[in-house]
Amino acid sequence: MTTTAALRKPHDVIEAPDSFVDRIAALSRTELTPIALAIDEGEIYPDQALRNLGEAGAWSAHADLRDTIAGISAIAETCGATAFMAWCQNTLVWYILNSDNAALKAKFLADAASGKRLGGTGLSNPMKSFFGIEKLKLKGRRTDGGYIVRGALPWVSNLGPDHLFGTIFELEDGSDKVMFLVDCADPNVTLTPCKPFLAMDGTGTYAVQLRDVFIPDDQVLAAPAMPFVKNIRAGFILMQMGMGLGLVRDCVEIMQGVRPSLEHVNCYLPQQPEDFAAVLAELEAETMRLVATPYDSSNAYWRRVVDLRLRAGDAAVAAAHAAMLHCGARGYLKSHRAQRRLREAYFVAIVTPATKQLRKMLADNAREHPGEHQG
Repeated sequence: MTTTAALRKPHDVIEAPDSFVDRIAALSRTELTPIALAIDEGEIYPDQALRNLGEAGAWSAHADLRDTIAGISAIAETCGATAFMAWCQNTLVWYILNSDNAALKAKFLADAASGKRLGGTGLSNPMKSFFGIEKLKLKGRRTDGGYIVRGALPWVSNLGPDHLFGTIFELEDGSDKVMFLVDCADPNVTLTPCKPFLAMDGTGTYAVQLRDVFIPDDQVLAAPAMPFVKNIRAGFILMQMGMGLGLVRDCVEIMQGVRPSLEHVNCYLPQQPEDFAAVLAELEAETMRLVATPYDSSNAYWRRVVDLRLRAGDAAVAAAHAAMLHCGARGYLKSHRAQRRLREAYFVAIVTPATKQLRKMLADNAREHPGEHQG
């Protein structure tokens, strides 16, 4: 797709979807609208919906990341939790697609891209470690035909007993880092459910324990890991924009939806749906510009990616807050999506890389490159 106009579809059912984003939007409304509240409250992990979205092509659009982001955004208009899982699944495919390991691709790519194998990403801890926020939690050593890995990750999402996820361990001697796939079906991998969340509780989020897990060479995404991470990091972050864009778009619709009955008093609120529609248009335009060159290795490009992601988190929280105020008491009902959107928006702001980490990344970058300016 060449524009984001196709993203702005009304919430009526599309009779005959004729584009990728139309198909994903229509399927999302059909599959997710009846269960969005149950997903939010942790009653349902929507694995069948995720597989159905995979069959519709939602996880195999990486030839053009604009389509990938458009698909996540279309899902986010209905359910923020599922949009997060869509990002997890797409990120898993992104890792596999960019690996130079032909055996790994042959073993996992088709199943992950079709939704036959679901999964996610365990890069929260590694990403924090790269910027001095945490220490890397997984350690490994070389053995015949692969590696032995041990350690624990506190938060990994879109998981289940037959799922996959990508993460990074450090060699025990500290000489290098390796990025690899974990197969949750391994008997030495233990998934422990996390305590209930404020929102989005049906996202298949677990603490993961690896007890001397053998990782064969055909599960190694990259060794060493860091050049690979630098290659995939912009796509990793830009795909998160789908969550924020879809959420902001629905918040604009919520505000517009209460206008007929509440405009006489909502007109006194400082932020109106038109304000957020303008913010949304600018964020979409910048997203489409940046995602056209996801392998750009320049520092100026990387700063723009980080800044855009920061602004998306801020916009999501601001738009959801405004939607709550526009709805008033009706939005305070547990059954109303405005309050769910507010809780989902906070997740956009705190999921790795969180608002505070993004600000640290920009500050560190400015110190490291004092002569450069935002492009």
